[in-house]
Amino acid sequence: MHPYMILTIFVVVLMAIAGQGVQSTFARFSQVPIRRRMSGAQAARYILDQNGLQQITIERVAGHLTDHYDPRDKVLRLSESVYDSDSISAVGVAAHEAGHALQEKTGYRPLMFRQGFYPIASFGSQSGMLLIMLGILGVFFLGPNLGLMVALFGLFLYACGVLFSVITLPVEFNASRRALSALTQYGIVSQEEYAGTKKVLNAAAMTYVAAAVGAVLTLLYYASMVLGGNRD
Repeated sequence: MHPYMILTIFVVVLMAIAGQGVQSTFARFSQVPIRRRMSGAQAARYILDQNGLQQITIERVAGHLTDHYDPRDKVLRLSESVYDSDSISAVGVAAHEAGHALQEKTGYRPLMFRQGFYPIASFGSQSGMLLIMLGILGVFFLGPNLGLMVALFGLFLYACGVLFSVITLPVEFNASRRALSALTQYGIVSQEEYAGTKKVLNAAAMTYVAAAVGAVLTLLYYASMVLGGNRD
């Protein structure tokens, strides 16, 4: 079997395992309400208000686990399964997204860098792979030097997208730590509920770990194609 096929299968399986993990963990703790009976939206609102972030609004959005914080519009968007639910899962996810707003308030450097780097990373992810393939094929039509230059430039662009995935890891882990701290500090969850909340957030974090690992492995494979082909 071709190495690329092996890599593709490995990455797909890794992502599937991580995705199944977060889905099953979220579903499990979605059946467990917190004692304070606060919904995800109420918990997020409380955390934001306690930190002087009354200007940030909270909106309900369609979908499942489509929750995110939009720093441009200053809006925290919660999915339907999180916004109205008072479960451990819902409150944990909502607090995590509020954690991103807290990061922005304190000027958390990895988040600030990721936000500024996003346009470059987005362009690199979309165009890098195409240029790598064009460069490899271009060796036969444009000559080895020009083809190699195109491939290397594509590799650089693709690496920008990979770097974005890697930078995302400390951002997401830190948001979860802030969420867990706020949930306990403000008495939103009990010590018993804390354990379940942590499991939900850890499961969600593994999806980012899987994505980063897959991106790095793919980058290394493309680098071996470009540099290995050049040696040959």
